[in-house]
Amino acid sequence: MFRIAPRLASAQSGLWMLIGMTLLPGQVLAQSGTAASADGFPLKPPRLIVPFSPGGISDFLARALAENAPDAFGSTMTVENRPGASGSIGLDIVARAAPDGYVLGLATVGLASNSVLYRRVPFDPLRDFTAVIKLGTIPSVIVVHPSLPVRSVQQFIDLAKRRPDELAYGSSGLGTGSHLAVEFFKSATGTRMNHVPYKSTAQAVPDLLSGRLQFMFDFPTTAVQPVKAGRLRALAVTSSRRSEILPDIPTVAESGVPGFEFGTWAGIVGPAGISAPVLERLHAGFARALNSPVVKGRYAEQGIQIDTMAPVAFAAYLRSDVARWQRLVRSGHLALLD
Repeated sequence: MFRIAPRLASAQSGLWMLIGMTLLPGQVLAQSGTAASADGFPLKPPRLIVPFSPGGISDFLARALAENAPDAFGSTMTVENRPGASGSIGLDIVARAAPDGYVLGLATVGLASNSVLYRRVPFDPLRDFTAVIKLGTIPSVIVVHPSLPVRSVQQFIDLAKRRPDELAYGSSGLGTGSHLAVEFFKSATGTRMNHVPYKSTAQAVPDLLSGRLQFMFDFPTTAVQPVKAGRLRALAVTSSRRSEILPDIPTVAESGVPGFEFGTWAGIVGPAGISAPVLERLHAGFARALNSPVVKGRYAEQGIQIDTMAPVAFAAYLRSDVARWQRLVRSGHLALLD
């Protein structure tokens, strides 16, 4: 499971306690030394590794926080894009870094799903990271080509059941949020659909607009203009609450699939073993940045629903997300990838 930072039990005993796990032998001195230097943290600009290319929503999430870092942390923050292997290359850099709080990573749903979907991942998401803060969730919106004779989620489900494996959808690739959202929907509704992976959702949208694809689970910011122009029809959003960008579109749960919720979540993680004082400083700084009017406004413009979680809650959330993808693999809805 996630390694949550240790706390000193008492000055007399000098024992460390961990939340939810046992301290490994040899960690006491390393943690103690890190904690001793936490008063002045940060003494240099922390690095925030984004495991995806510049220009995407993950990059936006990170840079909006980094721009507010001087006010939130009293220090600048460097954003470094290290894309590759569905996010695993950048996160592996974080997992291997010293646990001093100066190398952090932007984690998304891929941190949980990749460890389940891929046969070889260089880290364990529940062992090799410290959960710092969950930032928020980006919901998807189910959009269909206007030629599809459906105007509700229930009609969409009924059509998919009548035409198994015929309705084609695009995604930004195997194991990405736009793929996993549909697989989760299929599992919840007992439907079968045809997946066509692309390198990005931007590449898939033209085929959806032309009718070569019948539907997609896309970000509201991408879908809003084609929906308003009548080139696509929005059926529902996948989050637990409606999107501010498409406020008139119901949620999937409201539309007859009780309890359904999916979003591409994002959070900040560090390497395993970050001390409690440094972790507390990091969490407070990011929470302060998220609470700033500038960051709130910029996130809202992109349809990002701020949903903060403290380290313990975020670690539990990650465990539950890993378990969700494990269930889908065991049920046969998702196949292992090389």
